Order: sequence, then structure tokens, then C-alpha cells
Amino acid sequence: MEYDYPIDYTWSVEEMTDVINFYVAVEQAYEQGIESAKLMDCYRKYTAIVDSKMAQKQYDKEFEAASGYSIYRTVQKAKDSAFVKMEK
Repeated sequence: MEYDYPIDYTWSVEEMTDVINFYVAVEQAYEQGIESAKLMDCYRKYTAIVDSKMAQKQYDKEFEAASGYSIYRTVQKAKDSAFVKMEK
């Protein structure tokens, strides 16, 4: 896919890597499917960096506008199943 991930350039390289890994996991949920445990592990790291619900909603909105993939819907589905395969 050809789009930019929403990131904060004040984050450390490790934090940016963790956030990007989470975005990649969400993409994988839509494109091939992903184990819920792996997605939720990435999500925990993401929420440790983006710890404000308001900021999380903003990044979800920006990510969905760029990619067409919803972070919120993907995480909700991961909470209810062992494997996540999203439909766009």
C-alpha cells in the first residue's frame, strides 16, 4: 500500500517501530488474517505509547482515512476470537 502512517515525530525510534508494527498487524488482519494474541500484543505496546483515548481515536481516524482499515473494529474483533480476518 502507498500511504503514510500517522506517527508523532517526537517518539523515540523504538516507539515509532512499535506503533508501525501495530499498524502492520492491523493491515495483516485485513489482508491475510492474524492471530488475535499477536495483534493484541502489538496493541498493548501501541497503547503504552499512545496512552490517551483521544489520541488513539485521532490516530485511528487518520489511519483509516489513509488505509481504509479501522483500528477500533479490528481490536474489537480480536477480543472476541482467536484469529482475526477483517473484511473491508
